[in-house]
Amino acid sequence: MNLKILVTKKFGLSFLRNRHLGNQAVKTYYALAEACLIGAVSGIAALLLKKGVGFVGGFRLSLVEDMGIWILPLFGFILCWVAGWLVEHLSPAANGGGVSQVKAALAKFPIPLTLRVAIVKTLGAILVLGGGLTLGRRGATVHIGAALAGQLSQWVPTSPQHRRQMIAAGAAAGLAAGFNTPIAGVLFVVEELSRDMSGLTLETSILASFTGSVVSRLSGSADLNLPQAILVPQIVNEFTPLDIPFYILLGVTAGVLGVFFNRGMLWSRTLPRRLNIPMSWRLGFIGLISGTAIAFSPDVFRNNAGLRDFLVTGEADLQKIAIAFMLHFGLTILASGAGAPGGLFAPSLVLGSALGSLIGGIGLLLGGVSSQTTYALVGMGAFFTGVARVPVTAIVIVFELTTDFQLVLPLMISSVVAYGVGEALHKGSLYQHLLEASGIKLKDEEGNHDVLEDLTAADVLQARMDTLPLDLTVEETIQAFSRSEHHGFPVVDEGNLVGMVTETQLANLGGISRKSPLRQIMTHNPIAVHPEATLSDVLYLMDRYQISHLPVTEGRRLVGIITRSDLIHATADRLRVNQSQGDREPDPSYSIYHVRAPVTGKGRILLPLSNPHTAATMLEIGLAIAKMRNCELECLHVILIPLHNLPAQTAVDESESHKLLAMAQDKAQEWGVSLHLQIRVAHNTARAVLDVVRERHIDLLLMGWKGFTTTPDKIFGDAIDTLIHQAYCEVVLVKLGQHKYSYPLAPTESSTWLIPTAGGPNMQRGMELLPAFALLTPSPHLLLCQIHTPDGKKIDTRMLEETADRLRKQMETVVQTVSWRSDNPVDAIVQLSEVKLCDLTIIGASQEGLMQQAMHGNIPEAIASGIKGTVILVRGALN
Repeated sequence: MNLKILVTKKFGLSFLRNRHLGNQAVKTYYALAEACLIGAVSGIAALLLKKGVGFVGGFRLSLVEDMGIWILPLFGFILCWVAGWLVEHLSPAANGGGVSQVKAALAKFPIPLTLRVAIVKTLGAILVLGGGLTLGRRGATVHIGAALAGQLSQWVPTSPQHRRQMIAAGAAAGLAAGFNTPIAGVLFVVEELSRDMSGLTLETSILASFTGSVVSRLSGSADLNLPQAILVPQIVNEFTPLDIPFYILLGVTAGVLGVFFNRGMLWSRTLPRRLNIPMSWRLGFIGLISGTAIAFSPDVFRNNAGLRDFLVTGEADLQKIAIAFMLHFGLTILASGAGAPGGLFAPSLVLGSALGSLIGGIGLLLGGVSSQTTYALVGMGAFFTGVARVPVTAIVIVFELTTDFQLVLPLMISSVVAYGVGEALHKGSLYQHLLEASGIKLKDEEGNHDVLEDLTAADVLQARMDTLPLDLTVEETIQAFSRSEHHGFPVVDEGNLVGMVTETQLANLGGISRKSPLRQIMTHNPIAVHPEATLSDVLYLMDRYQISHLPVTEGRRLVGIITRSDLIHATADRLRVNQSQGDREPDPSYSIYHVRAPVTGKGRILLPLSNPHTAATMLEIGLAIAKMRNCELECLHVILIPLHNLPAQTAVDESESHKLLAMAQDKAQEWGVSLHLQIRVAHNTARAVLDVVRERHIDLLLMGWKGFTTTPDKIFGDAIDTLIHQAYCEVVLVKLGQHKYSYPLAPTESSTWLIPTAGGPNMQRGMELLPAFALLTPSPHLLLCQIHTPDGKKIDTRMLEETADRLRKQMETVVQTVSWRSDNPVDAIVQLSEVKLCDLTIIGASQEGLMQQAMHGNIPEAIASGIKGTVILVRGALN
């Protein structure tokens, strides 16, 4: 039985798959809480590993005292053989240091990171380290921390993107718990493992690293077992110009030896494969060699701590340090190359300190340096850089171990030189080469990315969707399904998502009456995602909870829905774009400034501000509509740049933009409307506005229009025509009047509004806006007109009078009806506006009239240019 299912059933953890947790699975605070847990578990794992190694190592030394040194080879053989058998038969993924496996997993390769890997890694590391192999436990803690994080992210609802972030956090916590270096843990993840600088990856890694370091410090599991004399040297580490040549020499030597170390590791990895030796026997053979070498070495070499003390303190002469360095160098290559479950962090640092002692000793003989101990510390960072190619991590590790600022400059010199020399001789880190030797080539190292990794929920959602109101009955819901091809509907209450209902729920009504309210059968608080959620999050939620319709919300407000077909279409479109040759998408607009207000409204209105002379009036109209509809208002100012400049890389003057937006803020405060602000750089205004409409889920676009166009074959002009045809939201165009009494500046006692009833549904949309317009001009006189052709037929005015009665009740004002016969509706509307001195004319933009050029020419331009007052054109949302 699958381990996850077994644990879930046995321990009653079925709540972890509860659908209500799905809404939390992609939330930031959910990931941060999980990072804390991972850090604590990693700290405990580091403690168990340390105690286990200490117990087995102590038992080994006690056997030497009782039975003699001949027990060392035998003991090393037995323990290493057992460790090899465990790894080979229970979890082959637990072999080696583990860092390369974590690196591959973060690059989306199917590398196992489970509880089984963590357990086998812990047992194997205890056996080989306790058996005397010259490896370290810190690399193992990185692997164990990542494996525990991987298992935890499978037990609890976590999206694939969050799972990668949790694995990175587990690796950081493992390194921090092993060394008590929380900063270095985070840097190693960023510099070597994932190279991901995204905010959530850093936040989770920092939190997990901090927690792991605190736990390990409280438990005492985070020491390097280096002598106190080197970590707190008696001699002050001073940096003088005379030291620079020796630090450069140390860096060059560390870079060269680091390359030899890496190549030796790769060679030792290929040898067992050629000979086809089982892991148990090759680890046993390495244990035998290490035990024999230690048995014939001085007594101080019989445990790793003693050998490290001998190498790093500089108490021995240069010849003995060099011999011990070469012995440790060779044994580490053999042990790690054989796939022993131990790390290379500590061995690299110890070898580096020995190398630094050698260079420092030579400097002392030549009279050019003052402290051999300082060189031992600097050598740790330099050699680790030569091996792992992570200079920043190496510098920070040594600094965090010693907390000595005097070491920073020497560390920077030697580590950078070691990095440069190593890259010149053999490019790439040891972990990258180990993966390549295993047949894994990381594509992200070459800058290749998943074709869909940049897509978000906002890119694939359907913004225009059918919804059901909360007050429906089951019978009315069934009728809604019968009239539609959809298999599921979001249920909304005043624009907020409150539930989901599907055909499956209707098919399983049981004894529920059809007169029952919809709320009785719908799914309450359904799983939903934020528009910025990645496509991997969307796929994860739909797959884990078997959802065919996934709502997209901002706060509680429904802004769209995603179906499985939407995902298929998005994938096909992205692949088609990537495979097309020679096609270049237009450069997007680029946001250089934005202010976000609380998401409190039932919708969002977009108002592009451009002309300073009309901005204040347009803002008043926008605020009136937002107030009436209880919506948020988003003000946008677009700064245009030449086509040959990139929007994201062009410096622009924002002063005028900020003046307009500051005025908008003052006005919004007076009206009590939630206001968002944005400045974008773009090649054309229409593209910038469309980007905002899509990204910010705009419900209504309000734009000013000068009333004429100089662009041939265009109705409203290039930009506005593009927006009317492509913006899915409702569109309202305003041409402000040319005289001082035009709306919204007309005196209240003489305000007359002309409302032609032609325009179909769009005219109805215009009438719905009348209460908003009346906030600026109270109690207007409404003139409701209907234009008829002079065909002699009797005019039916019943619908006109019904509309007038409805407006009288709604507006509580005077409504007059006029029926007019005319061959030319444009001339009739213009003439009626002049005769009645109308300061506002509202027109529905129907497809038959205002949206296309007809026999009378450009109808919208003709009406707008002929009427001296304000003209507002309304186009409803596109289906």
